[in-house]
Amino acid sequence: MKASDVRNLSGDSLQAKLNDSREELMKMRFQQATGELTDFTRLRAVRRDIARMLTILHERMQATEEGEK
Repeated sequence: MKASDVRNLSGDSLQAKLNDSREELMKMRFQQATGELTDFTRLRAVRRDIARMLTILHERMQATEEGEK
């Protein structure tokens, strides 16, 4: 998922997508521990997507805090 795609999401849908990605990451880590995971590149991609979503959420929070001052 690209940053521009994430920026176009609303707050609620972004939060839902973040929760889904975190759940997917947890399942993939469990698969890795049991030796079932075959696509290790997906693990990296999900981690980066989560980081991208968190970055945009923090940017939005900072923008609202600056608007309140």
